[in-house]
Amino acid sequence: FYCIEFYFQLSPPPPHILSAGVYPTTSPLVRLHAVRQWSNVPFLTVPLARAHGKSFAHRSELRQAKRIVVKLGSAVVTRGDECGLALGRLASIVEQVAMLQNQGREMMIVTSGAVAFGKQRLRHEILLSQSVRQALHSGQNQLKDMSLPVLEARACAAAGQSGLMALYEAMFTQYSTCTAQILVTNLDFHDDQKRRNLNSTLHELLRMNIVPIINTNDAVVPPPEPNSDLQGVNVISIKDNDSLAARLAVEMRADLLIALSDVEGLYDSPPGTDDAKLLDTFYPGDQQSITYGTKSRVGIGGMEAKVKAALWALQGGTSVVIANGTHPKVTGHVITDIVEGKKVGTFFSEVKPAGPTVEQQTDMARTAGRTLASLLPEQRSEIIYALADLLTEKREEILSANKKDLEFAINSGRMPASMLKRLSLSPSKLNSLAIGLRQIAVSSQDSVGRVLRRTRVANNLDLEQITVPIGVLLVIFESRPDCLPQVSALAIASGNALLLKGGKEAANTNRILHELAQEALSVHNVRDAIQLVSTREEVEDLCRLEKMIDLIIPRGSSQLVRDIQRAAKGIPVLGHSEGICHVYVDHEASIDKVLKIVRDSKCDYPAACNAMETLLVHRDVLRTPLFDQIIDMLRTEQVKIHAGPRFASYLTFSPSEVKSLRTEYGDLECCIEVVDSMQEAVDHIHKYGSSHTDVIITENEETAEQFLQLVDSACVFWNASSRFADGYRFGLGAEVGISTARIHARGPVGLEGLLTTKWVLRGDGQTAADFSEQGSMKFLHENLPVAQPLTGQRTSN
Repeated sequence: FYCIEFYFQLSPPPPHILSAGVYPTTSPLVRLHAVRQWSNVPFLTVPLARAHGKSFAHRSELRQAKRIVVKLGSAVVTRGDECGLALGRLASIVEQVAMLQNQGREMMIVTSGAVAFGKQRLRHEILLSQSVRQALHSGQNQLKDMSLPVLEARACAAAGQSGLMALYEAMFTQYSTCTAQILVTNLDFHDDQKRRNLNSTLHELLRMNIVPIINTNDAVVPPPEPNSDLQGVNVISIKDNDSLAARLAVEMRADLLIALSDVEGLYDSPPGTDDAKLLDTFYPGDQQSITYGTKSRVGIGGMEAKVKAALWALQGGTSVVIANGTHPKVTGHVITDIVEGKKVGTFFSEVKPAGPTVEQQTDMARTAGRTLASLLPEQRSEIIYALADLLTEKREEILSANKKDLEFAINSGRMPASMLKRLSLSPSKLNSLAIGLRQIAVSSQDSVGRVLRRTRVANNLDLEQITVPIGVLLVIFESRPDCLPQVSALAIASGNALLLKGGKEAANTNRILHELAQEALSVHNVRDAIQLVSTREEVEDLCRLEKMIDLIIPRGSSQLVRDIQRAAKGIPVLGHSEGICHVYVDHEASIDKVLKIVRDSKCDYPAACNAMETLLVHRDVLRTPLFDQIIDMLRTEQVKIHAGPRFASYLTFSPSEVKSLRTEYGDLECCIEVVDSMQEAVDHIHKYGSSHTDVIITENEETAEQFLQLVDSACVFWNASSRFADGYRFGLGAEVGISTARIHARGPVGLEGLLTTKWVLRGDGQTAADFSEQGSMKFLHENLPVAQPLTGQRTSN
């Protein structure tokens, strides 16, 4: 038995609630181990107004939705045993609806669950009644041979409706949100006067910031007519909550209908089959290309009914998303994710894009990438040489497109100078790109299919470990269109398919560079191996394609890298979150080398990830001419200096003390800190660095070698600028990025970092049982010489 305490909320609401147009009633509330408190958080005002009559064309536009209908299917609201409600799921849904309501949106709920709630209640009553009767007749309180009668749905609905509404009211009360119950039948929509009354009531409730909770009046509703179905825009048969939600959404001119059930959305084949793929977007006219699965475990509507209702609502001007409201990992944010435009469920749109979807692009890239990987090494080289030539031949077209991007960025006034520098292309940059690509073409001669190890396991049983492509790469880059041909050349050389997502600020330049890459790929009929994502997919959505993408490589700010690392769902991310690079000036350093290296490390390109951010100075260098010259040089270069705690303690008047020793400035700023020894410099780097690039300047070879051995970073230099940490400067031709990870690739990642390995075993009918204790064969494990294939030949036995 459950004890439910009823009480009246008599205290007046705060002024900000009244000013927002909310007038709570003093109706009885259910107290569930918490006392109602008015929220102190003011309502958010969201500019959401838009003209109704045309549905949203793309998911990203769903953020503009003001009036939203959320339909909760029976499987979402009901427990697995179909008796009672799934309180945890319901609570998380209520929280999301209340949050959106408090943002200034108008929320309506179409709910199931009255039958299930009533069934639970009536079963308890019947069991109690039978138990009492049996005890009276037999003298024993036993439940032997007791059978429950079949419970009629209308009776269950009548018994459960009040409890369902009381539960909703109690849950919404925790968020200072008022609710109202609306029960309807089919007649309420077909009778003009009733429909007008319903419309007027709902509008008044929304005006007062109250959430209407609508349900079919299952206590009196007649059975659905077997042949009754959707009959155009003006007529719809209310035979389940899907059709009710669709009719209500159109009637109330809602912007969005979210239909939650126990399936992820629409699939191109029955859910659960091996080849079933979730359809991200569904267009009118595509219904002939899908197959419907079985109905939900509860409820009377199936997926076919949901699709027909959704298309009807779409025709009436309301956007629709069908999604899963029962998955424990996503239930707590499924509604808010949809409203934020994230790829959840199936989005219904009347506007079909001219090009392929990103999922289709990924499939095309993978298929063409496998063909690319099977080409001979010199054929992949030909493609890269062709791309290098096109960069020279089409120079004027590239620079013209880049000029448009630069003019737009300058006129917008939102891009800092460092980003504009990255965005800008020049003839010299294009020449350097072409040179780098030709270096990659040479190195690609010995990449895919290279034998790393050969072992004779036993007689007539030889094993090889060979290099192979990773698969499908997703490279996300900001403001640097020169990244596109570099990464494309590396993907071609390594036989990988490539998906590119560039920033909007370089859209024109990226488009022509991608066209040139595909033109070069056409030399050997693998044009689709490199795809540029030009649709409006958000980066977070791309990071969810874990079944299609094998590796994500972010190229851009440390914030971009961190965001992608957080967003990636089951996809490895190759990159570094920060470039906190150190230069340590030893007490035995050369004055000339120090000035040259420090100036270049900080001032050559301060926005680069390999630029110096912290200058570590040996204590004995302080108050020497060398230190004075370092300070004078940095001031001449207009570098803003921040003092570390130790450095500040040495000075009476010091620069501003640094807020954090883990700061990547990305500009003409740096921190100076004092250390007592080379070992203390190493300890500082390990504590505050990002394992990117760290430098020692000293004339003592022994000290330098110790530093090179002790510092655990991807790049460690002696008497050289940190700016050398670059794939082109390392002779890799180009890089897809710099990795600070300790597995797979590390440092500037070129061709080698885009390859993985596979094991190839060639036998003659051997089995593992042959090598058991009772078997007739013994392992040899004899290393064999690795004979690399000649150009244009495959490895032979």
